[in-house]
Amino acid sequence: MPDATSEDLDGPDDPAIPWTGLSEILAPGLSVVFCGLNPALSAVRDGHNFSNPSNRFWRVLHLAGFTPRLLRADEERALLQYCCGLTSAVSRPTKSAGELKKQDYLSAAPALESKIRTFAPANLAFLGKAAYAAISLRANVEWGRQAEEFAGAVVWLLPNPSGLNRAFTLTTLTERYLELRATL
Repeated sequence: MPDATSEDLDGPDDPAIPWTGLSEILAPGLSVVFCGLNPALSAVRDGHNFSNPSNRFWRVLHLAGFTPRLLRADEERALLQYCCGLTSAVSRPTKSAGELKKQDYLSAAPALESKIRTFAPANLAFLGKAAYAAISLRANVEWGRQAEEFAGAVVWLLPNPSGLNRAFTLTTLTERYLELRATL
């Protein structure tokens, strides 16, 4: 699978968009791009997506069958081998995604849409409801596959695997991610 060029990964073209220094893991034609709400401060500090040990992202991907082995955050680029990618709805890092407002998502939506149109993944999986609810201007959204597409990709809403989101057990998270995996 072709990899994104280094120019694509160096940061946003628009200088008004703050760049976190985290690599986006993107390539053309992926099966799914997982879209986090925004980078955690710990991820920016560590230089890798989902690097906080309390974050369950890597474990859930493995348990749901997206990766044949448990990847570490510093192996994030290996996701491309499994036709998966990573991006964020908002590039500004925060301690908690709860610090983001609806306007943050709306302001970031054009850049996200452009990115998804450029790389054309089959599926876009928002990790948490906040970004998609804001972007779609829908107050109530349900987990799972959505009726609408975003920038040509089928939209999925999956629970956020953040260690701060304890409303979902590891088992429940895995079940939700398996629903998407079963369609690939």
